[in-house]
Amino acid sequence: MEFTFTPQHLALRRMLREFCEEELRPRAKQLDRTGQPDREVLRLMGELGLFGVPFSQKYGGMGAGEVGYCILMEELNRVCPSTATIIGAHIGIGAMSLYLDGAEALKQKYLPDICAGRKIAAFGLTEPNAGSDAAGIQLRATPEGDSYMLDGQKMWITNGPIADVVMTLAVTDPALGARGGATVFAVEAQWDGFSAGKPEKKMGLHGSPTSLLNFDNVRVPKENVVGKLGLGFVTFMKTLDIGRVSLGAATLGGAQVALEAALRWAKVRSQFGRSIAHMQSIQFMLADMAADVEALRSLVYRTAWLVDNGQPFIREAGMCKLLGSEIASRCIDRALQIHGALGLSRDFHLERGWRDARIAEIFEGTNEVQRIVIASELLQEVGVRIRP
Repeated sequence: MEFTFTPQHLALRRMLREFCEEELRPRAKQLDRTGQPDREVLRLMGELGLFGVPFSQKYGGMGAGEVGYCILMEELNRVCPSTATIIGAHIGIGAMSLYLDGAEALKQKYLPDICAGRKIAAFGLTEPNAGSDAAGIQLRATPEGDSYMLDGQKMWITNGPIADVVMTLAVTDPALGARGGATVFAVEAQWDGFSAGKPEKKMGLHGSPTSLLNFDNVRVPKENVVGKLGLGFVTFMKTLDIGRVSLGAATLGGAQVALEAALRWAKVRSQFGRSIAHMQSIQFMLADMAADVEALRSLVYRTAWLVDNGQPFIREAGMCKLLGSEIASRCIDRALQIHGALGLSRDFHLERGWRDARIAEIFEGTNEVQRIVIASELLQEVGVRIRP
């Protein structure tokens, strides 16, 4: 397979780079300080069609596929990981679950507003007692007439406080559990019984709101079931597989900008009568960072190509998330080391980048879970099936 970016993809990157530098970068520091998403930036992004980059034009999307979406996430995360996380939760997991398995009427009901940014989407999986063990969810959906009554909680939900519609996994048959007894519902935040808790105070991603979600007998029409009744766990796992590719792209942006910052500083910073770029210890760090970034870039966009061309990609998606999150943290840490004490200053972007990067090794499936997924895929090729 030989992958090359199309002229459309290159034009998309140019547009995104210009937008991020002119509109997003000047706001990024303030966004981190206030802990509030910038509604004006989100409005502008909606006008540019950035809330629907991978989705079909049939629903108001840009039709740029997974490759285009990875370009979006890479460019956003270069400048503002908080905004990238809002978009990632909105597109990559929230809207994507509906796009993959939703009935046509349900897609027509929600996707045009989602693609235009008029409605913000979220992905309701994690609960107080269900994180890496996603099959351990307890939020209950009980049939009542032409509806289901949802009762329980979700937690650590990205976009929770600002979401208009939440794709929510709930138990519809406790006897079957995840294997045929869990269903996805599209839940509107305005419905009675639904409420979001206070935004969590996190180490990083301050401008990306995260909260608890309460479902107090929320009535959800049966037509808002996403996919097939009882197969919601399958829908959510498929969604997360795709989401890990774009998360890898976001970490690529963070690693790339750290390398660029380290190169600039190594050139201008002098010690012992010469720039530190002449020191072999610095050169080795720069070389390792560059090798990591280029390897990650190849993996991410090859995997995105596999997604767009209907090829198997689960193993590679796990690698994108695993390697991407660890490479980003490593590159940012090395860049901070090269900057010395300046790297710790809150007036400099590396300090924020270091805080923002850490969560990537945890959310959308911890890196420990990714290693299990990758190993399982590898062993299946030689006839060994790993029991869940």
